Parts: sequence; C-alpha cells; structure tokens
Amino acid sequence: MTMLKNSGAVRRWGLVILGSLLFSTAAIAEETTIRIGLTAVFLDNKTSFLRQWERYLEGKAHRPVEFIQRQSYREITDLLMKERIDAAWICGYPFVKYKDELHLLAVPLYKGKPLYQSYMIVPVSDTTTKGIEDLQGAVFAYSDPDSNSGFLVPQVDLLKKGIDPKHFFSKTFFTWSHRDVVVAVAEGLAKGGAVDGYVWDTLAQTHPELTKRTRIVSRSEWFGFPPFASRTGLSEASFRLIQDILINMKNDPVGAALLKKLNIDGFTRGDVALFDGIADEIGILDARR
Repeated sequence: MTMLKNSGAVRRWGLVILGSLLFSTAAIAEETTIRIGLTAVFLDNKTSFLRQWERYLEGKAHRPVEFIQRQSYREITDLLMKERIDAAWICGYPFVKYKDELHLLAVPLYKGKPLYQSYMIVPVSDTTTKGIEDLQGAVFAYSDPDSNSGFLVPQVDLLKKGIDPKHFFSKTFFTWSHRDVVVAVAEGLAKGGAVDGYVWDTLAQTHPELTKRTRIVSRSEWFGFPPFASRTGLSEASFRLIQDILINMKNDPVGAALLKKLNIDGFTRGDVALFDGIADEIGILDARR
C-alpha cells in the first residue's frame, strides 16, 4: 500500500517536473532572436541605421532582433518560406505568388496611404520619349525579377500594348536594387528603367544630384506598398508582438524619427485585397508566357 502511494507521488512529481520543463522550453522559444529579412536598401548609412532600428525593436520586444540582408527578393523569400527567418520586408509580387504560405504582417504608409507606384525613367537628356513603346531597340534596366515595380509593371505594360517584352529591347539587365536602376539610367548605361516610385522620391530628397539626371516618363497605377510578411510557423504571440511594435512606431518619438529616415509615415495591418492589382498583373504575364 505504501509502495502504491509512493508510486503515485512519483508520478505526480514527474508530471510537475515535465510541466515545468515544457513551460521552460516554451519560455525559451519565446525569448529566441527575432530574425527579420531585408533586401538591399538604398540608404547611404544603412549599417548604422539598421543597427539603430534593431536596438529600437529589441527594446520594445525585450528579445534580441537581427536583420538578415540578402541582395535579391528571391533569396529573402526563400528564407521566409523555409522558416529560417520570422518575417521579412518583401515586394508585393512574391507576396501574391506565395500568399497561401505567408501571412500579411504590416504594410507601410507612404504619404498617408499603403500604396506606391512604379516609375519609368530615362536620362534627362532624352526629351522625346513619351512612353515605354518609344524605347524599342534600347537598353533597359530592371531592378529584380521578383519586383512588381521594377519588372512586372513594365512587362505587363508592353503586353497590354501587344508588344512581346522578350524581343522589344536590344538588351536588358537586372541591377538588383532600385537605386542602381536610377544610377544606370543617370550614367547612360540604360536608355530606360523601371523603379519603385517611393525609392525615386526618397532619393530625390537625399540625393537630388542623382535623380536630376533622370526624367520620369510615366507613373503606373497605384499598388499595395511592399509589405512585411511572416512565416506560417510564427507563433501568434510573436506575430502580434512584431505587428504591434511596427504599428506603434509612429506614436513613439524614437520610432517616429526612424520612420522619418525611412521616409514613410508608419505601418498599418493592411489587407490582402491591397495586392489585387498585382495579382491581376501576374495573371496577364502568366497567360502571355
């Protein structure tokens, strides 16, 4: 009888210990580093700025935060899909392509709205080009094959005009950053290029000597601004934590100062419907391939 009582006590203590271990494991998991993916940014002092942003996020999350940078959207998207990072600032193009495998975390607000445009630019010395159809046989610069503004928009624009993008230009190349599209056009390496309008606008403030060497030929319709997305396996608690910190940045003096450096007004939760225009463009591109 005593042995049975002892056996029950052992089992109870075993359950207590197991519960404690599980609780500790969960707590440790929640304290792990938050890893956020970024593609190449256009800020000059990017290392210093990103460290400031990391420190800010760490202070709010009470957890280590690490920015993971890669050159292309595809590399960052792959890390997100493989759950090697928790969240990433990606383009609307890959977000739409993989929307069933990603969660919309937050959308930046630019000029008060979660929207942006694609700009087609040419050298300022080119005073005759009025549209992309005038660049037949020219050299054209794209930013990234997974960029909406820097690739998808000009491709679909040509298709809508009944033009095959594969045989229209004499040469095309990817710069792997929107800033470098502006540089390529300004330097005469390309007769035209497609660039994120938000990036061009920001460079016009920080580096007017660069953007003044280019001319905006056309602006696209409005699209959902490149969003923050999270991996599907991210816990609800971590998802809400990151989301709340981003959305509340505008209400905090330090956060507001960081937003000003990014040239955005803040973040909103957003809606997947913001990216319907990009989904329509993907449909057009896929149908014509």
